[in-house]
Amino acid sequence: MILKITRWSCIALLGAGLLGCDTTGSKKTPIPTIKPREPVIALALGGGGAKGFAHIGVIKVLESHGIKPKIVTGTSAGSFVGSIYASGKTPYQLQQLAMQLKESDLRDLTFNRQGIVLGQKLQDYVNANVGNKQIQQFPIRFAAVATRLDNGKKTEFIRGNAGQAVRASCSIPNVFVPTTIANVKYVDGGLVSPIPVGTAKSMGADIVIAVDISARPTKTGAGNMLGLLDQTINIMGQQSINQELQQATVVIQPKVGNLGVLDLSSSQNAILEGEQAAQRKMPAIEAAIANFKKSPAALRPAPRARF
Repeated sequence: MILKITRWSCIALLGAGLLGCDTTGSKKTPIPTIKPREPVIALALGGGGAKGFAHIGVIKVLESHGIKPKIVTGTSAGSFVGSIYASGKTPYQLQQLAMQLKESDLRDLTFNRQGIVLGQKLQDYVNANVGNKQIQQFPIRFAAVATRLDNGKKTEFIRGNAGQAVRASCSIPNVFVPTTIANVKYVDGGLVSPIPVGTAKSMGADIVIAVDISARPTKTGAGNMLGLLDQTINIMGQQSINQELQQATVVIQPKVGNLGVLDLSSSQNAILEGEQAAQRKMPAIEAAIANFKKSPAALRPAPRARF
């Protein structure tokens, strides 16, 4: 009896083993591989008056290589160009606007102890060219950087009236009347963040392309009123500019030091300098994108923006 139970037990176990075996030769379903994501690319545009037209040349070259930033941050002239670009304008539309821009489109002189330019025309010009969209309605995420006059702290405008935010960002002390928003006065963002790389990273950028159009201070820069203005812009933020650039992935520096900050007639030259500078940096930009895709960060979700 014991032998009979043992024999049937063995047969049962053998049958179970055969049923559990894969005799069809089929392969197991492979585990899907995770495809590296595209990096979140940001463009951080610095200030420099009319030299800011160089930003347009940089944007033209980036888009011609298939690189379209998902984030744009700007200080002063960078906020002016950046806001219109982020609102949906193409690089060629930007270039056309630059070629048509006249001093009378932006200049509204006033007699005020706080400044000689009111800034309302600048605000209206920006709003007209962004289609009166609020910042949060832009197809590209955008931030304009300004400085609170009461405490000197950086403010990043990521929503609300675009023209007003740009006006605040461009309000050079003693030249522009400070911009008042919600009972707070703001002046030029270059005082605290000349090239807003840190802002771009806070908004979730993996790669930050910084465009530096600031000229370093010179001994001969203050010979007249325009020279004094140029020198003022050059000096503003020099203590923090290197810290900002150290955080950038790639830094583009168009050769616009010889152009005047108020010389709107030099727009074409500035655009060309921006194009040439961006073209020189394209290998570094493409390498940064390729290296990101090979890194562990490409397998993780995009960074969460702090604001």
